[in-house]
Amino acid sequence: MGASSFCAGLIYYFCSISNFQNILESPIEFLKGVGPQRGELLRKELEISTFEDLLYHYPYRYADRSQVTRIGFIDPKAEFVQIVGTLINVIEEGDGRKKRLVATLYDDTGRIELLWFQRAQWMKKSLKEHERYIVYGKLNYFNGIVNIAHPEIELLNADTSIPGRQPVYPTTEKLRAKGVTNRSFAKLTQALFEKIKAHDIPEILPDDVRNNFRLCGRFQALRWIHFPDTEEHEQVARIRLKWEELFLSQLKIGRLRLQHTAQAGWHFEKVGELFNTFFSEHLPFALTNAQKRVLKEIRQDTGTGKQMNRLLQGDVGSGKTIVALMSMLLALDNGFQACIMAPTEILAQQHFFGISDLLQKMGIQVELLTGNVKGKQRKEILSQLADGTLRIVVGTHALLEENVQFQNLGLAVIDEQHRFGVGQRARLWQKNTMPPHILVMTATPIPRTLAMTMYGDLDVSVIDELPPGRQPIKTIFARDNQRGRVMEFVRNEVNKGRQAYIVYPLIEESEKMDYESLMAGYEQVKMWFNENKYRIAMVHGRQEAGERERNMQRFVKGEANVLVATTVIEVGVNVPNASVMLIESAERFGLSQMHQLRGRVGRGAEQSYCILLAGSKVSEESYKRLQIMASTTDGFKIAEEDLAMRGPGDMYGTRQSGVLKFKLADIVQDSGILEQTRTAAMQVLTNDPKLLLPQHYALRELLAQQGKQSHWGKIS
Repeated sequence: MGASSFCAGLIYYFCSISNFQNILESPIEFLKGVGPQRGELLRKELEISTFEDLLYHYPYRYADRSQVTRIGFIDPKAEFVQIVGTLINVIEEGDGRKKRLVATLYDDTGRIELLWFQRAQWMKKSLKEHERYIVYGKLNYFNGIVNIAHPEIELLNADTSIPGRQPVYPTTEKLRAKGVTNRSFAKLTQALFEKIKAHDIPEILPDDVRNNFRLCGRFQALRWIHFPDTEEHEQVARIRLKWEELFLSQLKIGRLRLQHTAQAGWHFEKVGELFNTFFSEHLPFALTNAQKRVLKEIRQDTGTGKQMNRLLQGDVGSGKTIVALMSMLLALDNGFQACIMAPTEILAQQHFFGISDLLQKMGIQVELLTGNVKGKQRKEILSQLADGTLRIVVGTHALLEENVQFQNLGLAVIDEQHRFGVGQRARLWQKNTMPPHILVMTATPIPRTLAMTMYGDLDVSVIDELPPGRQPIKTIFARDNQRGRVMEFVRNEVNKGRQAYIVYPLIEESEKMDYESLMAGYEQVKMWFNENKYRIAMVHGRQEAGERERNMQRFVKGEANVLVATTVIEVGVNVPNASVMLIESAERFGLSQMHQLRGRVGRGAEQSYCILLAGSKVSEESYKRLQIMASTTDGFKIAEEDLAMRGPGDMYGTRQSGVLKFKLADIVQDSGILEQTRTAAMQVLTNDPKLLLPQHYALRELLAQQGKQSHWGKIS
C-alpha cells in the first residue's frame, strides 16, 4: 500500500469514527418519534440517553406477529395473542388512583376485555368506538374470564399492515403504561436505522479474525439483531455480537496482564533465615505437594524483579493461610514489610490470632489494625508501620486509610478478595514508592470460565489437596419432620466432647423476620440442650461487636458446646473440635454459601457432618441445590453448578464492578465462544501488544473510549 493511499485510509477511518460518534452520541429526544417527554422517560426507566444506547438496547426474543387469532379460538395455554376486532363499550371505572379504563373488542366468534390501569383518560380520548383495531398483548385470567391489560393497539385502516416477525425489547411497566409499547420501540429503532448507514459504524474486528471465525460485519449484525429476516440471520448476528463482547473483554484482560508483567516489582533475592527456621522448626504439619508447588510459584514470581499478581484458590481448610504466612516471611527475609487484609473483623482476628500463635516462638511482632483499634494503640501501630519496626500487620479496610503508611511494603495478601471493590484493592498500590507484590486468596473455587473473565490478568495457583489426616465431611439432607432425629444426633456428637454450629439464614429484605426466627430457634435449641448440662452461645449481626466477639470466643475456646448463629460465621472461624454444622432452612441458602458453612467443620481429625435441614415445601431449584451439596464436597464442582444456576453476577457481585456487564454473552452458555475469543485476543496482543498496527486502530480507539467509562482497575 502506497503512502498516499495509507494516509487516505487513515483520514477515512478517523472521519468515520468522528461521524459515528457524532450521530450515536445525539440525545435520544432528537430521534423522530421521541421528543422531550419520552426522552426523559427512556432515560429514567432504561438509561437510554443517546442514539447509541438505543442501538445497543437489544431485543431479548422475537414474536411472530404474522398470525391473527380469532377471539373465539384463543388457546387458553397461549401467553401472547394477536387479534383483530371492533372496539365497543369504552368505559372509565373507579376514581382517583383506582381509576381504570375498560373496553371490549369483538369479532364474529367472540369478545374479550381490554384493560388500562394507567393513562385511562388519555387512552379514552385516543380510542374510537365502533372502529376496527389490531391488538397484541399478554393473556390474563380473572375469575376465569380472559382479558388483556395494556395491549399494543393500533387503528386498522388501509395503510395498516399485519406485522411479521417483530423484536420484543426489555421494557418496564411504566413505559408500557405511558404508551411506549414494544411496537414503539421497534418504530424508534427503525427510525434510527433510517439515519445511520454502514459507513457510520466502522468495523472493529480485523479482517483475519472475522474470516477465521466466519463472523458477519458489525453493521449487518446490529441491523439483523433488531430486524432479522430469518432465524438464521438472528443467530448469525447474535454470535457476532456475543463474540465482539467477549473478545473486547479478553483484550482488556490481556492488556492488563501485559501491564502487570511489565510493572517493575521488588526483587526478593533470597530465601532467608526466617523462612527456613519456620519451615524446619515451627511448621505445625507437613506441607502438601500442592502447597509446596504454590510456594515455588510465588518464589519464582517475587524473584523476577517484576510485580507479582497471583490468585490463590484453595478449598476451605486446604491451608492457604500457611502459604500466605510463608510468603510474608519471604518478604521479611528480604527486608520488606507484609500485610494481610480481610473483609471482616472476625476473619481479620482469626488470621491475627493464628499467625501470632505460629510466629510467637520466633519473636516476630504481629499487630491487628481494624476500625475498633483506637487511641494510643492505633497511634503506636501507625508509627511502627511508618518507621519499619512493625513488619507484619493484619487488618480490614482500615489498612486502606490514608494515614496508614508503610516504610517498605513488599507483599500484600488479600483474603476473600471478591468482597473488596476494585478501587479499594488498587489503593494498596499507593502504600509504597513501588507497588507491592499482590497475593489474592479465595476459598470460593472459581470456575474456569469465570476465572478467564474476572481474573484473566492474574496468574492462578490452586491448592487442590487437603492436609493429611482430614476426613471428608459427610453431608446429610433432612426434612423438618425429621428434626427430632437430627437434634438427637447433634446431641450425641456433643456428648462425645465435640462442638456444633446451628446456623439460621439472614436475608436483608426480611431481617426482622429472620431475627425473630433466630430467637425462636435459639429457644428451641435450649429445649434440646438443657442449660444445666450444656452451654450455648449465640452470634448474630444485631449484637454489639464486643458481645458478638465474647460469644464467639466462648465457642472458639471450647467454653460453649453449641453456637447458634447467622451466616456471620460463614468465614473466619477455625474450631477443630467442631464436628457438626446444622444449617436450618437450608433451602434458602445458595450453593457457595452452604459450601463455605460446611467448611467450618472437618478441620480436625474426627469425622465431621453437615446436616441440611429443609422445610416441607422446597422449590425444584432449591431441591437441586440441596442434592448437589449432599452428593459432593468438591468445591470446584459446586462452583460450576452454582455458576450455571445463578450466573456470575449473582455469585460474586461482579455486575457492580462493570467487568461482566455483557448484554448478550453468557460465560456459561457461551464458553465455546469465550475460548475462541481468548485465543484470538492473545494472538492479536502477541503480534501487536499496543494495538498500533492499522488493522487494530479501531480496536484501540474503542477500548480507550470504553476505558474512560469503566472501572477496570489494576488488581482484578
